[in-house]
Amino acid sequence: MNCQTKLIYPIDDKNISGDLLQTKQRESSVLFVYSDLSKFVLADLEMLQKHFKVRPLKVTAFLVPRKSKDWIAYFRLFKGVLCADLVYFWWADLNAFFAVLFSVLLRKKSIVVIGGYEVAYVPEINYGTLISRVGRLEVKFILNHASKVVAVSESSKKEILNFAKPRKLSLVYNGVDTERFRPAGDKERMVITVGQISRDVIDKKRLDTFVDVSNYFPKVNFVIIGRILDDSVRQLKSRASQNLEFTGYVSDQSLLRYYQKAQVYCQLSTQESFGVALAEAMSCECVPVVTKRYSLPEIVGETGFYVPYKSPEATAAAVRQALASDKGVRARERIEKYFSFNTREKKLIGEISDCFRK
Repeated sequence: MNCQTKLIYPIDDKNISGDLLQTKQRESSVLFVYSDLSKFVLADLEMLQKHFKVRPLKVTAFLVPRKSKDWIAYFRLFKGVLCADLVYFWWADLNAFFAVLFSVLLRKKSIVVIGGYEVAYVPEINYGTLISRVGRLEVKFILNHASKVVAVSESSKKEILNFAKPRKLSLVYNGVDTERFRPAGDKERMVITVGQISRDVIDKKRLDTFVDVSNYFPKVNFVIIGRILDDSVRQLKSRASQNLEFTGYVSDQSLLRYYQKAQVYCQLSTQESFGVALAEAMSCECVPVVTKRYSLPEIVGETGFYVPYKSPEATAAAVRQALASDKGVRARERIEKYFSFNTREKKLIGEISDCFRK
């Protein structure tokens, strides 16, 4: 089988020079497996391409192949693993299961980044892969057999350890582009949240609580930003006041403008493994109002306001404080310090390089 790539195998680099190590790193072949290039997955791809020889491979696997192209997808994945020094992928899903399986069989290194859903178990809203028995088996195999597992928050790391015993587990926070997501112009009396509108997202993001809070502020603009995926939006509109706007889909540039105009960003979620939109909004100096659940306190620290879960009255009180607060500047400083692209890149490349050393 022709790999069309020179395979570079790890060597003992304890005593080699920094220049030689960087050369070895650049020559190392990384197979970047993905099913969808979401914003944060694409960011990782671009980071890795600066430091390694990266081959992106889109794979959508099926447990039982239904068509010839499904078998071809498995073959392409197997060949990609064979020709790589290391396999890198987001999400402990079916693609990851086969990527790890092939990596074990071919004795290749593998790194999986856990997005959060895979290790979540939130029965109150029927959320998380671990609710499914088959899902539990699939995720456990991936976590226990990947060379390294990367969590995007301390909260997610704890969920992983409650369920499995990875060979090596590291924490590398998600990052945002703080150069792009930055304040511009004057803030308006506007409170926003970001989330697609569907029945399951309403429960996860507690968009119903956000809608109820808007009724306390008839002279303040409230905005829910995100695609409308089903008719559950009727449920929200039936309890909404005139000051609440549903944008539907917006472009990335329009989303940025909302961040820049809004004074307050609400994340009233049941569960969040990181909260990328929250970090983006904070980077634009929005004052955060969040529930004290899962990873949200890790992101916000002391720069925002915490509210009880599913409590419109208490949330309204916090929003009132946030509208009068000057914590937006501190919120951006926190994102720049702990959650920037640069911070993630340094730590992520270090974790990958560590795999090549062993």
